[in-house]
Amino acid sequence: MQFSVLASSSDGNCLLVTDGDTRVLIDVGITCIRIKRGLADLGITLESLTGICITHEHSDHIKALPVISRKASIPFYATQITSSVADDKLKLTNPQWNIFEPGNSFQIGSLTFEAFAVPHDAADPVGFVVSNGRRRLGVATDLGFVPTMVEHHLKSCHTVVLESNHDLEMLRNSNRPWSLKDRIMNRHGHLSNAQCSELVEALIGGNLDTLVLAHISTECNTPALARNTILDLLDRHGKREQVALHLASPEPMQLMKV
Repeated sequence: MQFSVLASSSDGNCLLVTDGDTRVLIDVGITCIRIKRGLADLGITLESLTGICITHEHSDHIKALPVISRKASIPFYATQITSSVADDKLKLTNPQWNIFEPGNSFQIGSLTFEAFAVPHDAADPVGFVVSNGRRRLGVATDLGFVPTMVEHHLKSCHTVVLESNHDLEMLRNSNRPWSLKDRIMNRHGHLSNAQCSELVEALIGGNLDTLVLAHISTECNTPALARNTILDLLDRHGKREQVALHLASPEPMQLMKV
């Protein structure tokens, strides 16, 4: 099983997971042109995708759905509430929705997806654990705090793509409206570097060997701050050599083994 973060920022999020002939996008929050270009760099066509899984209906996660629904016949996967809100929001053309329930698993080709609820200010947001029976990839990129059940799901994973959205002081001192600051900081907003570090501290006692920091704010965080927060944690626990650390960006990553 391999993955690539095609994009991860406040402008849009898109992750590719592959296993043999099974190729699935998790979220499509960038333009279809950018998705096709990122896939082409990896030797993959849009039409060869096996499915598209949606975590929630915010525009930075579903932007390309209207164009994709017109250009290609690809099954979409989402909760009933998310699919309904996305349909109303985007006026999709003949979408092929496959409905799953948070807490349950479903199959796409050779990959098993386990969906779990996350606390975020969307209609019915979820994260995913993706498995090919040997390795497990966890994806949790929009959540305001870490419930015990989210930690439980991610603890089983070898690779985790995890939000490290903001530095709390940078956010507080930014020129953003207070209403936006409050939205980001509350329990249905986004994880700070410190909150991300707390979760990683719980995960390093499990299967974790690869961590990708995602959804890093360009205004209220820096890659260096996000990286150093986790490196300091790994050093304290003597785990720097055991856990490979990567940072997602607005540009595509090369395919990596899970």
